[in-house]
Amino acid sequence: MNDAMHLIVGPGALGRLVALHLAGVAPVTVAGRRTLPAAQTLVTPEGVRRTVPLDMTTLAELPPLAPAYLHLTTKAYDAHAAYESTMARLAGDPILVLWQNGYQVQPELQRRHPGPVLCASTTEGAWLTGDEGVTHAGRGITYLGDLSGHHVERCRELAATLNRAGLTAEAVTDIETRLWHKLAINAAINPLVARYRIRNGQLRDRPFRPMVERVVDEVAAIMAKVGVSPPPAGWHTLVWQVIEGTANNRASMLQDVLAGRPTERDAILGPLLAAAQRHGLDTPCLEALYGYLARGSVTLR
Repeated sequence: MNDAMHLIVGPGALGRLVALHLAGVAPVTVAGRRTLPAAQTLVTPEGVRRTVPLDMTTLAELPPLAPAYLHLTTKAYDAHAAYESTMARLAGDPILVLWQNGYQVQPELQRRHPGPVLCASTTEGAWLTGDEGVTHAGRGITYLGDLSGHHVERCRELAATLNRAGLTAEAVTDIETRLWHKLAINAAINPLVARYRIRNGQLRDRPFRPMVERVVDEVAAIMAKVGVSPPPAGWHTLVWQVIEGTANNRASMLQDVLAGRPTERDAILGPLLAAAQRHGLDTPCLEALYGYLARGSVTLR
């Protein structure tokens, strides 16, 4: 499916990062709420600038299409609305690829979508540089899988396409576990960098490093209760590896706070706090961070 068409809905940092890479190997259309410049500039982690023409449109002006892939790269809280708006204008049942943080939207949209549904869990780091481009702040890896276990070959095909496009990807059979692992990473990084307005790498320094350790301790206790196995190197090593690899990145939640947008606090912290409550676990750090994101203030001790 080298010439398969990819429709990307959600031209934020991740959406444009994926689009700018895919544009080199496949037809790509990007759709959002408003019109963006067709010439988009990608700044690589090495500082190289590359301007690429993209087919940019809006959901309201999206022509009838029959894409092979529909990538939803919106925030989790926008995913259902974006899915409905897009599917109303599409012919056929594309392969739906979900790039959302957390673990709420994925099973819900799998039940709704009549075609194959793939889930992507990525540690790629990126932030927007205005309407004209995106900075690829840290290279990561994207895991692709489906919750039903019925579309292994589809996952392999998309992983191969992403690798050809320059984004490291791997098809896996344990995507549910990978999504929980990504949830742990997001919970340990995003709320703290949003709270203190810092880049990921600054979490390595005091006073933030002990805060990360305490959050990871709480997350690890929750994961043990819900039956999610830790990665081979352990939860702390996993989180610090991602922080190291995305040290220069402005996490998505920080970008949202700085721009005055809603955050994904419910998608990222919600499942963890709900599980903690079910199992009677004390999670003061996670609760304080959720409180900050809901009300705008927090004190961690």
